[in-house]
Amino acid sequence: MGFLSVLSFAQQAVKERVQPGDRAVDATMGTGVDTLFLARLVGPRGSVAAFDIQAAALELTRRRLEDAFGADGGGRVELRQHSHAAMTRALPPAWHGTTAAVMFNLGYLPAVDADKRVMTEPSTTLAALEDALTLLRPGGVLTAVVYPGHAGGDREADAVRSWAEGLPAARGQAVVYRMLQRPEAPYVIAVEKARSRSAER
Repeated sequence: MGFLSVLSFAQQAVKERVQPGDRAVDATMGTGVDTLFLARLVGPRGSVAAFDIQAAALELTRRRLEDAFGADGGGRVELRQHSHAAMTRALPPAWHGTTAAVMFNLGYLPAVDADKRVMTEPSTTLAALEDALTLLRPGGVLTAVVYPGHAGGDREADAVRSWAEGLPAARGQAVVYRMLQRPEAPYVIAVEKARSRSAER
């Protein structure tokens, strides 16, 4: 049996911390794979907010949810055409400090006709990671799949890794899941928010 893929590792880290009825965020919805995954975890009593700047991503995700849950898409997911850096401003205060998980799958929209020049950028991604920590409850988790193998992706991966490495332990614990013999392969950075009250100071 081989190792988990990076996407499976990210989902496993989230699955262990999300319960039915929880709140969760897909910070970069893309084609909706993580959005659907989170919707299934939180169940009909939970809530998922998904973000992307591209209308095509919202449409692809809407179709995926309708295929899974029917015409209303399950009723538990709100799709927002906003940057991931706008999460805390876009979500109501009730989400702040109570969200179980935030997932990032960085880079460009993985669709055949997508404009690959439109991709996540280090500056907005770093702002979004800080937002994610604000949204997470103590013990909540954020996952970021990074792609050093494409132009611009290497800079973003380095920025996310540096951010995680510099995170004070009082705020959270960071881990990396990576294939060491393939430096250009995608990898996962995951952060569990500290459970102590000092994480909010």
